[in-house]
Formats: sequence, structure tokens, C-alpha cells
Amino acid sequence: MKSISDTAALAAFCQRLSSAEFVTVDTEFTREKTYWPQLCLVQLAGPDEAWAIDPMAPGIDLAPLFELMANPAVMKVFHAARQDVEIFLHLSGKVPAPLFDTQLAAMVCGFGDAVSYETLAGQLARARIDKSLRFTDWSRRPLTDRQLDYALADVTHLRVIYEKLCQRLEREQRAEWVAEEMAVLTDPSTYMVDPDEAWRRLKSRSSSPRFLMILKELAAWREREAREKDLPRQRLLKDDSLMEIAAQAPTTIDELAHTRGLSRNAAEGKLGAALLAAVSRALATPEADWPKPMERVELPRGLGPVVDLLKVLLKLKGDQHDVAQRLIASSSDLEWIAADDSAEVPALHGWRRGLFGDDALRLKHGQVGLALATDGKGLRLIPLE
Repeated sequence: MKSISDTAALAAFCQRLSSAEFVTVDTEFTREKTYWPQLCLVQLAGPDEAWAIDPMAPGIDLAPLFELMANPAVMKVFHAARQDVEIFLHLSGKVPAPLFDTQLAAMVCGFGDAVSYETLAGQLARARIDKSLRFTDWSRRPLTDRQLDYALADVTHLRVIYEKLCQRLEREQRAEWVAEEMAVLTDPSTYMVDPDEAWRRLKSRSSSPRFLMILKELAAWREREAREKDLPRQRLLKDDSLMEIAAQAPTTIDELAHTRGLSRNAAEGKLGAALLAAVSRALATPEADWPKPMERVELPRGLGPVVDLLKVLLKLKGDQHDVAQRLIASSSDLEWIAADDSAEVPALHGWRRGLFGDDALRLKHGQVGLALATDGKGLRLIPLE
């Protein structure tokens, strides 16, 4: 059985991998009942061997694994790394580094937006991934050989995927592009939620500063409480209930008890007291300190067609350079560029500027135009006098 369940075996495996150029990593976890993801399995592969590490095994110490994840001489390769990295950061206090995300690299190499592991395995490793066990409860023990083989497939084919993507990046001189993206993934702040900023993640029903101030206090309370009790945010109080309380601004138990999804008993208990205290804090905050509505780009009249032209240019650049459009610029980026030459958007910085941003500004100012190619197939940029 390809499973490691004791510290000595884990330490020996990690020691062998400490001299590897890279290792491939994946995790299986549950999060339905907790705030923090609960690690159930770690799949780890080097050049010649792959093992599934059981973090739920009695007495196992994951310190050798965390040491390997922090080894600066070993590249850690993930696919769609964010949730995996969050787990390692929470458990060890450090982000695995150096780090390579094959999903991001594949977007740079023209495999489309958020390309799946199965797609890359099929196209680059000529492997077919069996996803029949994708709904496995990885917290249940014992795990079968079939489950372990299924889990290990997520790192064994990843070795070939990584090597072929690196070759392509080197050939097309795009390694620095990927390095820019990895800098975000290795920044611990990427995974930290400031309770005072938690309200920004909600789809607000109103732009009223009073509503937003109450929502801010309620969301901050929920975030702190969820962390402390290790419970999902929605288990404490659903988003809809937060929104309704923010809209109604109750100041008494009776008023609070009319909130949909909140029972009378809850309103009269500790939960109700905490919610009313949050509303009270919000209303006591000076109006000058209330949140302002999210700033939206108000396009001057006549700029709508400019945005449309930029969308065409974005598609042209994505097709020409075989890069996922979403990675180059968002719809919001295009609106900001149409309104402001100096807009602080990713599309006007780094590799994106050279690929798209400079031409976007030239197109906006009539220095270049879009025309059909001479063969009548596709578009091309042409200079304008």
C-alpha cells in the first residue's frame, strides 16, 4: 500500500526528496463543517516514487513534510494551488516556496481559462484520469488501495505536465510571466482575510453608507467568531440574514427576532446579543468613517465603443500569443483603461503591458487601428497616420 502513516517513514521519504529538483504535491481535505480546511491526505511525488501521507494517522508528526515544503532548493509543483497552499500556511505558518502552479502556467501557454488537471494530463502526459472517486470522503478510514491509487494519480502525471510546461515556457520565453503570477501565490497576505474587510466579499444589496457600515461590523463579527470556533461562516449566520439585519438595523431583541432565518430563541440568546452589539457599534461610528460604496467606472459618453474595441483587441492578442484572455485583462480592466491612461490595473503593468496594455492605449488614442488581414482571415493591428 502506497501510504505513509508514521513519522519515521515520512522523515525518510522527505529526506530522499530533499535532493530532488522538484516535487509534485496535492491534498485531499474536507471543509463542510469547519472554518479551516481539515487535511485528510497529502500526495507527494519525486522523480522516482510517490506516496500518500496520512496526516490523520495516530501520532504522526508532519514536521518533515513542512520542512520539505520550506526547502528553497526544491520546487513545489501544484495544480490550482490556492487551497493546498492555504492548508500548509495554516498548519505550518509558511507558504510552500519556491512554488509552481501548473494551472496558471497553462493559462500563460494557451490552454484556456482555469484549465483542469484532467485536460493537461490528457494533452501533455497522454494519461486518462479516472474521476469516479472524486466524491470520496477522504476523512474516513481505512482508505482502500483503489482510493490511494486514485489520489496518487493527481501527482504522478503532474511530473510530466510540469516538465512539458517548463519546456514550453522556456521555448516561448515566458518563464518570467509565470514568475510574476507565482509571486502572488507565495505572498501570505493572499490567504489572509482581514475581518474588517470581510464585508467586501459579500454581494451587497445596497450602496447606502449606513447599510455598509452595519454590514461591515456584522461580517467582521462573524469572521472572528467563525475562526475562533472553527465553524463555517454560513453555519454561524447566513449571508442573507446578515444582509437583512444590516438593512433593518434592529436595536432591540423584538426587532432582531423578525429577521428571516433567525429564531426567537437565537435572538434572545448570546447570538442575538452579539448581533445587536455589532449593530450598535456600527451606528455609533461617526458618519465620516462609514464605508463608501464600491467605486464603479462611470464611462464618459462615447467610451462604450472604446471598451468594445478593447475587447476585440484582447481577443486578438489572446489568440495571437496563445494566452488565456482572462489572465491578460478583465472586463473591469478594459473599462478603467478606456477611462484613464494611468489606471492602476494589472493589464498596464509587467508582461501584460507589453503584450496588450501599450497597444490598448495606442488603439484608444487612434495611433493604431484594427483591420482585416490581407487573406481575409482574422484581424491585425495597423499603424494610423
